[in-house]
Amino acid sequence: MTSTDLRLIAPALATWLTAAVTIGLPPPLTYALAATAAAAGLYLLSTHQRPRPSKRQALPTNTRSPRAKRTTARQPALHRPATNQREVPYRDRHPRNAQPEPTIGTETHTARAVSGGARGRPAGRHRPSATDAGRSADAEAWRLPGDAGVASAGARQARRDRPGRRLIGLALVCAAASATGVGLRATAVGTGPVRELARAGRSSPAEAVVTGDPQAIPGHGRQMIIIRARIEALPRSEVRVPVLLIAGDPQWLHLVPSQRVRLNGGFRTPRRAELLAAVVIVRGPPTVLGPPSAIQRAAERVRERLRAAVGRLPPDQRGVLPGMVVGDTSRLDPALAEDFRTAGLTHLLVVSGANLAIVIGAVLGLCRIAGLGRRRAPPLAVLAVFGFIVIARPDPSVLRAAVMGLIGLLALLTGRQRQGLPALGAAVLLLVLIDPVLARSYGFVLSVLATAGLLVLAPPWRERLARRVPGPLADALAVAAAAEVAVAPVLVMLSGEVGVISVFANLLAAPAVAPATLLGALAAVTALISLPLAQALVWPAGLAVGWITWVARTAASLPYATIPWASGGLGAVTLLVAAGIAALILRNRRLRAIAVAAMAGVLVAVIALRVLAPGWPPPGWQMVVCDVGQGDALALAAGPRQAVVVDAGPDPAPVDECLKRLNIEDVPLLVLTHPHADHIDGTPGVRHGRTVHEVLTTPRTSGREARLTPGLTTRPALPGQRWTIGDLTLSVLGPPAPGPALSPADDGTTINNASIVLVARRPGFSALLAGDVETEAQRVLEGNVPHVQVLKVPHHGSRSQDVRFIAAAHASVSLISVGKGNDYGHPSPFTLDLLKRLHTQVHRTDQEGDIAIARTATGIAVIPHH
Repeated sequence: MTSTDLRLIAPALATWLTAAVTIGLPPPLTYALAATAAAAGLYLLSTHQRPRPSKRQALPTNTRSPRAKRTTARQPALHRPATNQREVPYRDRHPRNAQPEPTIGTETHTARAVSGGARGRPAGRHRPSATDAGRSADAEAWRLPGDAGVASAGARQARRDRPGRRLIGLALVCAAASATGVGLRATAVGTGPVRELARAGRSSPAEAVVTGDPQAIPGHGRQMIIIRARIEALPRSEVRVPVLLIAGDPQWLHLVPSQRVRLNGGFRTPRRAELLAAVVIVRGPPTVLGPPSAIQRAAERVRERLRAAVGRLPPDQRGVLPGMVVGDTSRLDPALAEDFRTAGLTHLLVVSGANLAIVIGAVLGLCRIAGLGRRRAPPLAVLAVFGFIVIARPDPSVLRAAVMGLIGLLALLTGRQRQGLPALGAAVLLLVLIDPVLARSYGFVLSVLATAGLLVLAPPWRERLARRVPGPLADALAVAAAAEVAVAPVLVMLSGEVGVISVFANLLAAPAVAPATLLGALAAVTALISLPLAQALVWPAGLAVGWITWVARTAASLPYATIPWASGGLGAVTLLVAAGIAALILRNRRLRAIAVAAMAGVLVAVIALRVLAPGWPPPGWQMVVCDVGQGDALALAAGPRQAVVVDAGPDPAPVDECLKRLNIEDVPLLVLTHPHADHIDGTPGVRHGRTVHEVLTTPRTSGREARLTPGLTTRPALPGQRWTIGDLTLSVLGPPAPGPALSPADDGTTINNASIVLVARRPGFSALLAGDVETEAQRVLEGNVPHVQVLKVPHHGSRSQDVRFIAAAHASVSLISVGKGNDYGHPSPFTLDLLKRLHTQVHRTDQEGDIAIARTATGIAVIPHH
């Protein structure tokens, strides 16, 4: 590739932005935009072509450039050098006392145009004016009277021949192609029988082909499984349109891309602007109609053998290594995944360009050792790339990396110099034209930005760092910082946090990435032939992964590993503004001194606040409601570094961090009030680094808790039972009577009403912990409710509250565990008004963070902690 290939960047950006903007627009409007862009682009490209001179105008190439104008007879036709030669300044072209050679006119020879003047200027009125210095290159040559019309025509032609016109034209044509592709897809998904079912909100059986790996995400009430698929058959028609399946049955998790299944579900119109024909709410398990394709079977076989090979490694290494090699995170501990996210190492768990670069480098290195030439090595690397895509699944980052790798291999095969930015532009251009949905994929955005950061920011930073630190350290530090800076605005927009230590965590983890990836990939291939040999290979790979895991856990445990920031577009903009201000400060010595002084003052103030402010947990704490988002998790003090934990929240990380802040290492009793995901899915976080002795579940459990509590003693909570741990006593109020076992078909209210209801007491403290019981169960229990000091308001403060149940507690403090900006409208204005009328203090985790109840000499105190 040559340097002119940098012009691919503008068409790639135009293609990307056009697809992102036009997805969701009506197809007629999209087609109109495409036609307008195409017309404008073709006009610019057509007017860019230079007119070819006629035979009468043609001159020898050594005396006349293509831009020279035809001159009249007996007029000197002095001209500038040809466009492919270096431009020479005026004084160098015409030194003093020198006479320029006469040129040949179009019809006759001309006389000499200069005399031997002292300054070597043209004679008479042919002397150039002072304004000629500001004219274009065509106007720098001497002009004679009568050349005015020719010069103005030349200026117009020069303006038409500006390279920017061609670049804009190409960008507009690419934008038109992108808009056309989006319009065609929008027309396909916006019409037909599938969209008609969705508009009517009807249910129907259908046959579909799975196009992506099933993904399990925690939902309110039960696990939700998301699957990308393509509907290919309805009862009376054949179609071929993409849909999104939402299922609840665990059997959907076992499907592999390319499998054909039969399903029954309700069709809904997509709420977001996506190129989907419908969102299908699936009922029950899938009916598998056939096996996956041969390629997908082979890929799944590789994954299964790799999982078998790592089976003897420690749990953390067993979960991380398949993720680094083939993107398989099915065995990854959610708490560890959160630590990777906090440390800024999540990209190591997603197969991307770094993995592909390692694989290609290894293949080319082996080919060089084997004596294969430059012509025979790239085809083998291409085969490795395609195998890599199949095994790792064609995610956005994998596709981007694969296209870039193939372009680089093509450049290597043709003997041209490989350039990163042209390859990145070509990859974005091709992928977005093939699949416009990528334009709105955050994974694709992060992948492209990280690569751009490595190509644009890392080289100059490496040069500057190399003046102060050793070369290898400068390389590693520049690469880590460049990638982190490039993706920071998007990460802030998504998470509302700025990683402080991610650069250093990546720097520490970098030496272990290549050995872990190469040995893991080699083990994956070897496992197909010999499992014992593969197990021997994964042992050193496990050591490398162990180091990476230690870095992730250590970095995540540091205070202020991340700092809060505004999320969304505002967060991204403010971060860019802050980065711009920081760059200005770093360039000015006086501003640097002021900034250092200000930061020193802030540091002193923070240290003073940490020293003078009361610590956490507060002395004499009895109970802490953890801020775990939209869910429940609380701790009851049971002794030094001990606590009874009631519910675990929806995710492992928040409850784990809450218990770390409380210095809890031992959990005598874990109470899981009912099998809803927002109460039990955080259980691995409770168990992380702690000893859990016993688990208490509702007697009507469906058994969902068992998958999170393997190896632990589990007992049902029966009315009237009492548990004593130190001076803490727990009494079971509900559920009032055993009923039928819960099943996945039960609605949310039925499951909520099966919640365990507890009364916690110790000298000077009492609390009613009501789980998620709703109105029906509250009415049954209201006669048994004792007077307490603290009420954990049921069901996150929802509307389903019985006035007499809430009033019977006579609580002076009411605590609501609720997620900020949740989709359920919790807490309900009705419930807040009810608590206000009962004259109880209301405290909410979405507003105050963790909330502690501490015992004082005069009663209890409420202490929030963000």
